[in-house]
Amino acid sequence: MSFITKLFTETPGERAPLWKRLLNLGLVLAGVLWLIITSLQRIDVELDYSFVAEVGIRLRNGFFMTLWISVFSLIASLLLGILSAAGQGSRILFIRYLFIGYVRIIRGTPLLAQIYLFYYIIGTAWGIENRAVCGVMILSIFEGAYISEIIRGSFLSLEKQQLEIGRAIGLTPAGVFKEIILPQMFSRTLPALTGQFASIIKDSSLLSVIALTELSQTMREISALNFRLFECYFLLA
Repeated sequence: MSFITKLFTETPGERAPLWKRLLNLGLVLAGVLWLIITSLQRIDVELDYSFVAEVGIRLRNGFFMTLWISVFSLIASLLLGILSAAGQGSRILFIRYLFIGYVRIIRGTPLLAQIYLFYYIIGTAWGIENRAVCGVMILSIFEGAYISEIIRGSFLSLEKQQLEIGRAIGLTPAGVFKEIILPQMFSRTLPALTGQFASIIKDSSLLSVIALTELSQTMREISALNFRLFECYFLLA
């Protein structure tokens, strides 16, 4: 019993050997695979991916459209997030309240509602007809509000004594930012920003509601033709 227990436990303060980690990871993956296969069998579904070769070009185009939208949205939302984080700390009340309102409204409403509002009302009113451009703008505005809070929270977590010490030893405000603030904020925000990029990729699937032909919309169109719903959405996932 002791030997079996050791196979599934880790000694405090020590990293488990590679073989033990691989064993437990394999058991987890096997359990997930068993659940999926058993569930499909219980509803009499047999997966058939023979259609993939016929729609390979469409899948490739949808994938690259999703990637293109996600990359440009990440860049734009990062810039907007930096601007919003700085604006919330502004001494000018109008600017401060503008960005505080932006963050609270965007974070407090569902992305799907924002897509409909922006594309069918604002986009139509201002003549923005390109769905890809609209998609990038919508995702950038939505994700920018979350990135703003990541950056603002990282800055507020810095100890004020460090900034005071930097000024005391003769660093200029630019020097304090370059030597003290920026390195710490980079290390603190990078993990969260990486997760936010993953969120952008997943959130881009909602752009299919405005008929933007990214990967989700491509899968929807293919499944409507061949009725391979399970296969298409497993592949999409």
